[in-house]
Amino acid sequence: MVQKNDKVSIGWKEVWDNNPLRNTIITGLLILLLILLVFPVFFAYIENKQGVQLNDMLLNCLPAIDLSVPIFILIWGGTVIIIYKCLKRPYVFALFIWAYIILCITRIITISLFPLEPPQNIIPLTDPLGNIFYGGKFIRKDLFYSGHVSTQFLISLCIYNKVYKRIMQATTFILAAMVLIQHIHYSMDVLAAPIFAYGCFWSSRNFLRKYVLNKH
Repeated sequence: MVQKNDKVSIGWKEVWDNNPLRNTIITGLLILLLILLVFPVFFAYIENKQGVQLNDMLLNCLPAIDLSVPIFILIWGGTVIIIYKCLKRPYVFALFIWAYIILCITRIITISLFPLEPPQNIIPLTDPLGNIFYGGKFIRKDLFYSGHVSTQFLISLCIYNKVYKRIMQATTFILAAMVLIQHIHYSMDVLAAPIFAYGCFWSSRNFLRKYVLNKH
């Protein structure tokens, strides 16, 4: 997905000579930190907001099974992969961090505009690491759209290595199936996730191409 003219080969040494890219990465980290600090307050508000419970025909056909362990492995396995790739390629770091910022902001907007009650038979996801960003507890109403699926797919878009890309694409599909089986999300939450993720990736890539890379 990432093209050669995106300068993916630039190393960290060159970053410090490229003020726009360096400043973009630092600014992105600060904004992301602010978002992560706001998340617990936002999700506490969402949990107390009245929403609509949907009649999801697909979920009605699926047995509710606790898949917290494999979901945890896929999510944090993907996190390890993107961290590894970001440490090797500053451009990928900038591309992912700004795409993820946009993803977080759009999720705040969509969750606020479309408040939903959790699906019937929902099984809380046991994720001691991820729940830190949700205020230390499982949030049931961060539904439209799925943060787990969208982030996994976003990682696949930002990675240029074909092997890792295919791995992340496959795990995105598997993760989508598992969050449905655990009844953590409605079908539309999962189906919309890749669409929003691609929009976030596209916005980040165009921002870097137009306003950052061309300035050096």
